[in-house]
Amino acid sequence: MSAHCPPLTTRPFMTVDVFTAEPYRGNPVAVVLDGQGLDEGQMQSFARWTNLSETTFVLPPTEAGRAQGADYRVRIFTPAAEMPFAGHPTLGTCHAWLAQGGTPQDPTRIVQECAKGLIPIQPSAAGLAFATPATRALPLPAHLHLIYEALGITNEQVLDAAYLDNGPHWLCLLLDSPDTVLGLEPDLARIKALGHKVGVAARYQADDATPLIGRACREAEAFATGLRAAPVAAQAQLEVRAFSTTGVEDPVTGSLNGSLADWLIAQGHLQAPYMANQGACVGRDGWVSVQQDAQQQLWIGGQTVTCVQGTVLL
Repeated sequence: MSAHCPPLTTRPFMTVDVFTAEPYRGNPVAVVLDGQGLDEGQMQSFARWTNLSETTFVLPPTEAGRAQGADYRVRIFTPAAEMPFAGHPTLGTCHAWLAQGGTPQDPTRIVQECAKGLIPIQPSAAGLAFATPATRALPLPAHLHLIYEALGITNEQVLDAAYLDNGPHWLCLLLDSPDTVLGLEPDLARIKALGHKVGVAARYQADDATPLIGRACREAEAFATGLRAAPVAAQAQLEVRAFSTTGVEDPVTGSLNGSLADWLIAQGHLQAPYMANQGACVGRDGWVSVQQDAQQQLWIGGQTVTCVQGTVLL
């Protein structure tokens, strides 16, 4: 070991698959369960090394956070930058914290502290669910037509559009059918160059059969991987895809589904509760539960499962 390398500490570590009960079918997040003593540069370097969409570091809550009920604090990093909040890392980190013996102050819920604030999380038989942070509407980008071109869609295929901020910023597009969503072949390099995270969604109608493109996509993926075919999309009320500013498609996205739920329910396009399906076209099968409580708070949830467990030297 180089004399210039600082001593490394053994830290508990997990990789958790989120929005799935079946390992390797959701969206993974790397969780360092003891981030104490690491500076921002070290955290960013490790997140760049894992090369997952997000890597999180668990820390004790701040004094102010603990006084308001926070059980732990988390810092969330992509390979490029720190994020104030993200959905699937919130659920995956909570799963890991509980699995490592974390005990919440309130036995009915867990409270995560992050740069966005305090995020309540509820456990249930159906998994974990986080309370969506407040969503803020932003002006639509002036170059919206260029984003449509990058997606390969026309104005007529877009039923509604909104640019939303609940931590990450998402350009949300409601399209005319799940077939349109599943049939997209976007120019990901162009989307990256345009600089906006883009989420697309379409509603299933009660009498919809599984869309032909959706079925073909799922069956082709199942054949290629040797896995059983995913549940039919007709069990979902919403089909979702997400395209990031890193030039890739995100498998299953909690923050996007939170923004979509807030927007689509407020505009009368959907009613809670409902299920969203995401990930079919990248070989995943994510299921996102959307619930709304008596106070009109939206909860985004799903199953979580440990895929990697051990230690990491940092």
